[in-house]
Amino acid sequence: MPEEREGEFYGKNGEPRKFDPTFKGPIQNRGCTDIVCCILFIIAILAYIAVGILAWSQGDPRKVIYPTDSRGQFCGQAGTPLADKPVLFYFNIMKCASPMVLLEFQCPTTQMCVEKCPEKFMTLLKAYTNKNDFDYYKTFCKEGVTNTMGAPEILKQGLCPAMLMPSKPFTRRCFPALRESGGVITVGNDSKFDDGRGNIRDAKDLLDGVTNATVVIEARQVVMKVFEDFTQSWYWILIGLVIAMLTSLLFIVLLRFLAGIMVWVMIVMVILVIGYGIFHCYMEYAALKGTAGSDVTLQQLGFQTDFAVYLQIRQTWLAFMIILAIVEVIIILLLIFLRKRILIAIALIKEASRAIGHVMSSLFYPLFTFVLLAMVVAYWAVTAVFLSTSNEPIYKVFNETACDYSRTTCNPANYSTSPEKARCPDSMCLFAFYGGETAYHKYLIGLQFYNVFLFFWCANFVTALGQMTLAGAFASYYWAFVKPDDMPAFPVFASLGRSLRYHTGTLAFGSLILSIVQIIRVLLEYLDHKLQGAQNKCTKFLLCCLKCCFWCLEKFVKFINRNAYIMAAIYGKNFCTSARDGFFLLMRNMVRVAVLDKVTDFLLFLGKLLIVGLVGIFAFFFFSGRVKAFESTAPHLHYYWVPIITVVVLSYFIAHGFFSVYAMCVDTLFLCFCEDLERNDCSAERPYYMSPTLHEILWKSATEDSSSSSARQRADEDLGLKHQQAQEEDAAA
Repeated sequence: MPEEREGEFYGKNGEPRKFDPTFKGPIQNRGCTDIVCCILFIIAILAYIAVGILAWSQGDPRKVIYPTDSRGQFCGQAGTPLADKPVLFYFNIMKCASPMVLLEFQCPTTQMCVEKCPEKFMTLLKAYTNKNDFDYYKTFCKEGVTNTMGAPEILKQGLCPAMLMPSKPFTRRCFPALRESGGVITVGNDSKFDDGRGNIRDAKDLLDGVTNATVVIEARQVVMKVFEDFTQSWYWILIGLVIAMLTSLLFIVLLRFLAGIMVWVMIVMVILVIGYGIFHCYMEYAALKGTAGSDVTLQQLGFQTDFAVYLQIRQTWLAFMIILAIVEVIIILLLIFLRKRILIAIALIKEASRAIGHVMSSLFYPLFTFVLLAMVVAYWAVTAVFLSTSNEPIYKVFNETACDYSRTTCNPANYSTSPEKARCPDSMCLFAFYGGETAYHKYLIGLQFYNVFLFFWCANFVTALGQMTLAGAFASYYWAFVKPDDMPAFPVFASLGRSLRYHTGTLAFGSLILSIVQIIRVLLEYLDHKLQGAQNKCTKFLLCCLKCCFWCLEKFVKFINRNAYIMAAIYGKNFCTSARDGFFLLMRNMVRVAVLDKVTDFLLFLGKLLIVGLVGIFAFFFFSGRVKAFESTAPHLHYYWVPIITVVVLSYFIAHGFFSVYAMCVDTLFLCFCEDLERNDCSAERPYYMSPTLHEILWKSATEDSSSSSARQRADEDLGLKHQQAQEEDAAA
């Protein structure tokens, strides 16, 4: 190879690969790499298992499901004395408006489990004069209340609420039944009541407390409705995801045989699907013209828990239409600007289809990755729930007047005779939350942080394992001189075995670096959220800069890791060496990287977008009941957008998993091609391993972007030698 050619094409980014007649693709004689990081990863996993066991032994997820009374007992739990009392009743819900509720999530008032919420307005003084009313009133009092006790004594001891109000169960909690009049919340009764301390209060005084408590209760109500929607539609969501999986698999298989046609079909279909979205938004926008209340702006409407209200506003559909129109214009402009590069990228995808045709098992490898990721997510979620709860109930002192023991822990069993009760007669010892004072609870935040960090590390490790496995399989295809005779019998399984046996440490090293960057981004988001109300402009600017820098760093680390795994799968070296070799190899072929890398990714992204769009449109018409044929089949939901968004988001991840096979194949073939050019020169002694089609595609892409006529001339000469050699081999055959 002429020295001038080496200098022009290699530059100074490392030494090019030398010809090695013994090199036949992924080397078999390799040793374990990054052993220290492998040991560290195993220790971290064992510690993670220990954290999970500790959380499961100490935690109690019933807190998430059942409300608790003032004794810390669960309302409505099967097998307990409160099994037939599923609803929580507050003695004085006005106290739920206290700022401490937002900090401790527990109202400083007596709470008890009841069969159903009160249905009528009644004061204790009024009920005391009528036996039937008093019998009904006692169902909302503590045990031991009799009509022989005076009403003042009952109120003094806090055995009964001062009054009852008509209530409805929201999130298994009794909440006063309010009605709206002209957009203003009003109370349904104007009676007066004794608050238990000799003060006569109007029922309307409850308005402030109830209205403020609405903020907390409505949030819980929305979460509960969303949860109920999931329970009603989970099987339909699974069906939608199965459709997305089958559609993705069908597209991949068709790409194998009709790569060029399918790419153009994807491009046209994406444009049509987005165009239909624009048309649909316009029709909804036009249909609402003249409808009463449809001209209200989103700012005037404010936040609504019933999100269906937004779809009755013209401005909502106008915003959707503008967003889709912008996306459509951007995609069309990109297609026009990259039209020549798209033709080259399509040819590269065709070559990748041939590789996948010889490694068909690679199409199903994303299912294995999906199962592993599902296990990681499930373990993280369960551990997080158990860490957030504990079997040990904590009771604290709640009081009306100033008290030195306010918010201190107490024991309800002997509180009536305790010094705290003697010093603060009006105080009560009520259940506050589930926690504790042990070392486990003191380090709870640290355990939660460790849980999140190991989640990122394990998820990135699983993704890295998939990338290295596929890279090794496709490298076996490329470096097979006679395809597929020189390939191993099961390239995917052979590559998976090599990755786990020799390169677990390398995978752990790369995923650890990425996880550290990701956890820093999470901490920055958390810090930004915590300081949002107090930070000044300088702090905002600094946080924005940090978040932007770490976002860019995460993308760069993913790029480095991906190429490092490819090089490690081929040569069996450690992470740092593989990352350096891969990076320098790309730098020596920067023109080709700029031409093909992002264009191919863009085409594959359009394929994902098409699958998500098709499945999303189907889900919209099914769950919204817009098609009469589905009205009797579709579940009745509070928010039909819940399953739609779920299907769309998960469909994208499914499509991404299948199309990642093509993306990994293209990247691996590209790196192998660059090394093939450095190792060989198309002579009889050093023939190329690439196919003539792939050589023509990638070599032409570089020469067309080079301004040097000598480079074009050398490329033509090289192509002439290649074709001449191919003709001689055909004649000999």
